[in-house]
Amino acid sequence: MTEPERAGFYARTLRRLLDEGVAHTAMSVLVVAGGDLDREVLSSAGFENVTVTNVTEGVDAEDLPYEDESFDLAVVSAGLHHCRSPHRALLELYRVARRAALALEARDSLLLRLAARIGALDEYELTAVAANDFAAGGVQDTAVPNYVYRWTEREVEKTIASYAPHARHRILFFHELEVPFSVVDMTGGRVKRTTARAALPALRLLTHVAPGQANLFAFAIVKPELPDDLQPWLRLGGEGVEPDERRFPGR
Repeated sequence: MTEPERAGFYARTLRRLLDEGVAHTAMSVLVVAGGDLDREVLSSAGFENVTVTNVTEGVDAEDLPYEDESFDLAVVSAGLHHCRSPHRALLELYRVARRAALALEARDSLLLRLAARIGALDEYELTAVAANDFAAGGVQDTAVPNYVYRWTEREVEKTIASYAPHARHRILFFHELEVPFSVVDMTGGRVKRTTARAALPALRLLTHVAPGQANLFAFAIVKPELPDDLQPWLRLGGEGVEPDERRFPGR
């Protein structure tokens, strides 16, 4: 995602979280792999207690230096795919969040895989490194172009279920289509731009019918509230979460 469409999608996603009651503007917010765009978007949405961190400042998204549930809301925007282990970074985000973890990334879809195959999208983020004078913008913000890891809803669900199998989670998914014409210009010039504009009506129709084919993707993982969100075969005991023997009939 380039800056303009990311900012708009970012702002609209935050607004939906506020409308859903998942977030409120008095929350403490941690942003990882962040920068000025995060500050601007969160400030415009009304958030004031915001901590923005980046690997260039010594804060590694894959190993955050914060205690569990240190912030109400933890956010990463277009940062997971710059990590050596995007899943580990997502779980760190989940760990330090008290109320919810929000990630904005690209979705792995048939349409985006086709776009990468024909060269309309990067499979490895060459354009980001080029835009940073070949000195940064790649994996962990180095000059080595990172693989652009794209997600699906099911992958998010499985990752969280594996990390926190004791609870049922509410996960909100958001999709939008936005053709990154600035990237198209950098990688293909006028011909690719003209082709992309000609295909835009068909793409909008397709993503209206099948939202999962859109290129902008976000997911908010709402932290479980115990004991209400415990798995039905568990209970809270003196030592914390434990099996409820009554829920294991015949075993």
